[in-house]
Amino acid sequence: MSSIGAVSSCSCLHPAVWLLKPGMQKISSFGLHTAARCAAKDYYEVLVLGGGAGGIAMSARMKRKVGAGKVAVVEPSKTHYYQPLWTLVGGGAKQLAASARPMGSVMPQGVEWIKSQVTALDPDKNCVWLENDIKVSYKYLIIALGISLHYEKIKGLPEGFNHPKIGSNYSVHTVEKTWKALQDFKEGNAIFTFPNTPVKCAGAPQKIMYLSDAYLRKTGKRSKANIMFNTSLGVIFGVKKYADALLEVVKERNLAVNYKRNLIEVRADKQEAVFEDLEKPGVTEVHQYEMLHVTPPMGPPAVLINSPVSDEIGWVDVDKETLQHKKYPNVFGIGDCTNLPTSKTAAAVAAQSGVLDKTISLVMKNELPVKKYDGYTSCPLVTGYNKVILAEFDYNAQPLETFPIDQSKERATMYHMKADMMPLLYWNALLK
Repeated sequence: MSSIGAVSSCSCLHPAVWLLKPGMQKISSFGLHTAARCAAKDYYEVLVLGGGAGGIAMSARMKRKVGAGKVAVVEPSKTHYYQPLWTLVGGGAKQLAASARPMGSVMPQGVEWIKSQVTALDPDKNCVWLENDIKVSYKYLIIALGISLHYEKIKGLPEGFNHPKIGSNYSVHTVEKTWKALQDFKEGNAIFTFPNTPVKCAGAPQKIMYLSDAYLRKTGKRSKANIMFNTSLGVIFGVKKYADALLEVVKERNLAVNYKRNLIEVRADKQEAVFEDLEKPGVTEVHQYEMLHVTPPMGPPAVLINSPVSDEIGWVDVDKETLQHKKYPNVFGIGDCTNLPTSKTAAAVAAQSGVLDKTISLVMKNELPVKKYDGYTSCPLVTGYNKVILAEFDYNAQPLETFPIDQSKERATMYHMKADMMPLLYWNALLK
C-alpha cells in the first residue's frame, strides 16, 4: 500500500488466461462498495489489509465465501492505480489518467471499505489497530500491504525531482517527469538505475531504457545519446533464457550495462548521479546526465517492520506454497509484502490469489491446505513501442510459459497484450 494510492505491480498474462476460463464469476454481479466509514464494526470474519491488487481480489473472493458485510478492507487511499501502465506513461505511450480509478469503484459490493491506516498488528489477540486508536478484531486476516518506496534513501531525493531532467516511473508524482525528460533530451548521458534492494516488477527499470532508445531513434537524437543501465545486480535479468535475449537487444542497440553499480546520491542542480561500486567498497563514480530515471530503494511497509507477523527484515512470513502464516494459522499474506522468494508482480498476485482462496477454504473447514503455489510470476519486458519479450517463470527461475511459442523473442502481439488487453483484464477480471 502506498501513501499516494493503492497500486498493483507488474502486469500479467498467464493468470489472465485462467481468469477467463468458464466458471469465472460474472462481472455484472459486482457493483459499488457499501458505505465507507472509519470503522463500520469492530469485528469481521475476514479482515483484509490493503486495497491494491491482492487485497481487492481476495476481498471479492472472501465475500463470496462468507457473505456480504462480513469482509472489510482497510485502505486509506482514495485512488487505485494500475501501475504496470506507468512504464508506458513514462515512455509517452499512455496517459497517466488511464491508470487510475476511484477506490470505491473497485471495492466489491458487500465488502466494507474502512478508510483508515493500519498502525499495529496483534495476531495473538486476533486484532489490528487503526488510526485514532481504533481496534478491529477478526477471525481471519489477509495481509496485502504492498511494498514501500524509499527515495529518501538516495541523498538529494526526493527534493531532486523539483529539477528537470529526472523522473521515475515508480511514483504517480514523478512518472510524467520521465516523459518530459525524454522529450527535452538534447545530448549526453541517459542513465537508468536499479537499486540494491528487492523491487516490484524487476523488469521495469530497464523497460524505460528500451523505450527511451526507441524514442531517441525516432526523433533523430540517438547518435547524441549515451544510454547507460547501472544496476546493482550482477546480471541483467534473473532467468537465463530471457537474460540472453535481453543481452542481444542491448548489443544490437549499443546500450551500456554496468553491473554492481548502486545509485547513492543525485546532485540535481548539477545533473550529476553518484554510484557506489558494490565490488569495491568506498569507491564511487560520478556521471553527468542529460536524463536520469531513478528506481528507488524499496522495503516492507513501516507497520510490518518488527511486527509479530514479519520475518527479521519486515516481510510477512508465510509458507511459500500455501501462503499461510508460519506461526499464526488464521493469518495469510499475498503479494509484494510477503517473503515469497519470487518476483513481486501483479501476475504473481493473480496466481497467488487462486492458491490462497483454496488454502483459506480448507483452513475454514479445519483441514490442511493442499493447493501449492509454484512461484509463478510474469514480466512483460517492453523492448520498444511495439515489442515485448514475455518472461514467465517459477521459484526455480525456470521458464513457465503460457504460449506454444518462444517467448524470449520480441513480439508485437505481446506488446498489444500488455498495452491494451491487460488493463481491461485487470479492471474487469483480476479485481473481480
